[in-house]
Amino acid sequence: MTDPFGRPDEGDPPHDRDRPDLGGPDAAGTFGWLFDRYAEALHRYLTRRVGGATADDLLSETFLIALRRRRSYDPARAAVRTWLYGIATNLIREHVRAELRALALTARAASERAISGSAHDGMVADRVDAQSAARRLATALAKLSPADRDVLLLISLAGLNTGEVAEALGIPVGTVRSRLHRVRKQLRATTAGEEDNRA
Repeated sequence: MTDPFGRPDEGDPPHDRDRPDLGGPDAAGTFGWLFDRYAEALHRYLTRRVGGATADDLLSETFLIALRRRRSYDPARAAVRTWLYGIATNLIREHVRAELRALALTARAASERAISGSAHDGMVADRVDAQSAARRLATALAKLSPADRDVLLLISLAGLNTGEVAEALGIPVGTVRSRLHRVRKQLRATTAGEEDNRA
């Protein structure tokens, strides 16, 4: 039996599976293999960004776009995994308004949620703290620029490193590091500001 790359299937994938030639004659076999290998992780990332129902649609769209653009994929520029994350992130950008609305709703819901008066004092305090933290985080994420939010969420949700984020977004590694530094600074300032307001 051969793999999608025309070689005998011997278990452990060889190096070039990370950077395959997508322009080959067996597009269906190659993309079936890519889907089997990367769909689950991509779906988790998309779900954490936009929710389950939208993630299903965006996952399908990611692979359809990848199939249509397979001849434009350059293995010398990026691993196929980061190329797929780049496509998925670009699709998410098209849904930024919906994402911002969801973050705003999360912030509002966390601040307006009623706490049962019959709960134990310690449990009440824990729930208030958790709701307050969720509201602060959602508000802080909503205030980030789309470019900064993409960098943060590709690292924190998808588990990519800075080099992989650079490949996925088609930007220099230095830009990724600079955006990440800026995001961390903004989130620290937001958290500190909230704590000062509560004091």
